[in-house]
Amino acid sequence: MLKLRTLALICAFVGVMALTFAACGDDDDDGGGGGGGGGGGGGKSGSIALLLPESKTARYESQDRPNFERKAKELCADCEIIYSNADQDAAKQQQQAEAAITKGAKVLVLDPVDAASAGAIVNRAKQSQIPVVSYDRLITDADIDYYVSFDNEQVGKLQGESLTKKLKDDGAKGSIIMINGAPTDNNATLFKKGAHSVIDGSGFKVAKEYDTPDWSPDKAQQEMEQAITAVGKGGFVGVYAANDGTAGGAIAAMKGNGVDPTKIPTTGQDAELAAIQRILIGEQYMTVYKAIKAEAEATAELAVSLAKGETPSGADAKIDNGTKQVPSILLTPVAVTKDNINDTIIKDKFWSVDEICTGKYAAGCKEAGIQ
Repeated sequence: MLKLRTLALICAFVGVMALTFAACGDDDDDGGGGGGGGGGGGGKSGSIALLLPESKTARYESQDRPNFERKAKELCADCEIIYSNADQDAAKQQQQAEAAITKGAKVLVLDPVDAASAGAIVNRAKQSQIPVVSYDRLITDADIDYYVSFDNEQVGKLQGESLTKKLKDDGAKGSIIMINGAPTDNNATLFKKGAHSVIDGSGFKVAKEYDTPDWSPDKAQQEMEQAITAVGKGGFVGVYAANDGTAGGAIAAMKGNGVDPTKIPTTGQDAELAAIQRILIGEQYMTVYKAIKAEAEATAELAVSLAKGETPSGADAKIDNGTKQVPSILLTPVAVTKDNINDTIIKDKFWSVDEICTGKYAAGCKEAGIQ
C-alpha cells in the first residue's frame, strides 16, 4: 500500500509539473504571434490588430492591407498581424475587435465602419490598456491615441476646384449633381464640407444631392438615376462623386440613361485602377490620389513602436475628435487628371503601366504619354 501511495504521489507531481510547463508554453505563444525565432525566452513584440471597414472600395484589400502588413513585418519580424475586414458591418467590426483583444493584441489599428459607434471599441480597448490608432477615418468622441490620414477637407476642396475649373474652362453653365459618401463616415462629412466650400461660391447650383449608404457603387447608381429622372438628361453639367466607386455608379447611370459621360465631368477619389482607366478614355474627369502606401507604412511604423512599448515619432499635427486633441499624421492629397497620371500614379508605382494600359485603354495611355 505504501508503494502504491508513493507511486500515486509521484504521478500527481509529474502531472502538475506538466500542466505548469504547458501553461508557460501557452503564455509565450499568446505573447508572440506566429512562429520563428531562435532560443532565448523573450523577444516577442506581440500582436497588432488591423481592422478595416469594407471591401467594396478596392483600396483596402489591394493597397492598405498588403502595405501595412509588409512594413510591419519589415520592422518587427515576430509581430503577428491579426487582420479583419468588417464588410461594412459595425456590429461585426466590434466582434472582430473583441476577438483581437482576446487573442492578445497589444495595439488596435482601427478604420471604423461607423466613426461614432466605434467609440465602444475604443472604450473596450482602454479597459485592457491597449492603445488605439484611428486609421484613415477619424473616430469621433472617443479617447483614441493617434490618428493617421489625409487632410480630408482638402480632398473635397481639390474635387470641387477641379470640377468647377473644368466646367468654367469649357464654358459650361448649369447645375451639378452631388453624390456624397456614407453618412456614417466622418471623412465623408469632411469631403462634403470641403467640396461645398468651393462649389457654393462658384456660380454652379447643386440641383440634387445624396449621401450614399455604405459608399455603395450600386446605391450611387440608383441615386444618379433618380437625379436624371428629376432634372432631365440635360439638366446638369457636372457630377461631384466623393470617391471612385460612387463615380463608377454615377457614370453607369449616365450611360444607362443615354447621357454621354465624356461630356459631363465627374470627380472621384482613391485612384482606383478602374477610375484611372476611365480617366484615360474621358469617362471620368479626375480622381484624388492619396498615397495609401505612405499612409499604411506610417501607420505600421507607429503601431510597431506602440507594440514595443516605445513612444512613436512623427505625429506632430493635432486633430480635435470631440474628446481631445489627437496626435496625428496627416498626408497631402493630390488631384489627378489625364495630364499628370504619369507623374503621380506611375511614378509612385501605385499602378503599373501593364496594369493600366490594357485593351481599349492602350490608346489613351499612348495619348497621355504613358509607355
